[in-house]
Amino acid sequence: MIECTQLGMGSAVETLCGQAYGAHKYSMLGVYLQRSTVLLMATGIPLAVLYAFSERVLVLLGESERIAAAAAVFVRRASWQPSAYISAATLVLHLALSWVAVYKMGLGLLGGSLVLSFSWWVIVAAQFAYIVTSPRCKETWTGFTMQAFSGLCGFCKLSAASAVMLCLESWYFQVLVLIAGLLKNPELSLDSLSICMTVNGWVFMISVGFNAAASVRVGNELGAGNPKAAAFSVVVVTSLSLAVAVLCAVVVLCLRDQLSYFFTGGEAVARAVSDLCPLLAATLVLNGVQPAFVAYVNVGCYYIVGVPLGVFLGFYLDFGAKGVWSGMVIGGTLMQTLILLWVTFRTDWNKEVEKAKARLDKWEDKKQFFLED
Repeated sequence: MIECTQLGMGSAVETLCGQAYGAHKYSMLGVYLQRSTVLLMATGIPLAVLYAFSERVLVLLGESERIAAAAAVFVRRASWQPSAYISAATLVLHLALSWVAVYKMGLGLLGGSLVLSFSWWVIVAAQFAYIVTSPRCKETWTGFTMQAFSGLCGFCKLSAASAVMLCLESWYFQVLVLIAGLLKNPELSLDSLSICMTVNGWVFMISVGFNAAASVRVGNELGAGNPKAAAFSVVVVTSLSLAVAVLCAVVVLCLRDQLSYFFTGGEAVARAVSDLCPLLAATLVLNGVQPAFVAYVNVGCYYIVGVPLGVFLGFYLDFGAKGVWSGMVIGGTLMQTLILLWVTFRTDWNKEVEKAKARLDKWEDKKQFFLED
């Protein structure tokens, strides 16, 4: 939850920094970064408190005490993470330390969560050192400034909107896992769904990466006043994301009978995962084609249509985990994808350029006012 919320709020920085860079207002990039850091630290504290009581929350939601206790061991230590962007720079170190902590030291979930928190801190320190010392950042990072605490209300609104949009997307599939824990055979359902959700999460991060690239590139073009180039960037990124998603879906279908053995043993789990693979493949494709995240679309499609339909198929028609996922994919993800494609097609990019210019001028004026005072 912390990672998703802060990643979503941090995604607003990509848009704003992209627009500022395109408009050649380089000094604002450092100001935006500091404003984002202030907001992310403020949101991390209450979320960390929620993590501390995660076991009680899961029990109240109907999960078994065994599952809730195991989850609490992980999330309580994972809540020590600071705000940071996802980076691949520490991937090798993270894998090596995870292997040592989990298997050699025998720390299990506790070791995995502690290493995860440590890796986030490494990312923060390394990226800050790069920003401060790199010659490439000399025009965008001019040191700490009190401007980071000005204009926070408008910045918070934009960041919160980004967080809501991304979190609603991510939480939707976590709700699927939560509901699966209430089925007749919760451990088998959770085992199979966890494997599928892990694969979905890996591929989803590719889509998030394309989305981040699109956000920066579109921001550059909007800031520079090039609406046609911004529209073309959306088309290119969406096409590439879809192509990668289709490729991943084909691989999943080809390996459906062997997929579970990459994670765990057991024929029962293997059969359950194989049965879910067609739904997993469909989910990968739909997530790959989505060009943007819109909060009210997500709420309507996911939580008003998708979740109730999934519960109906899974519990009342007794289709189990497959029914829950089918309802949520057909009722939520497919509907959301079609709506977002239509919204993107109807976007007036000239108006988007005007909005970007107005936002930059507004916050630039605040900067000048602050300096004069």
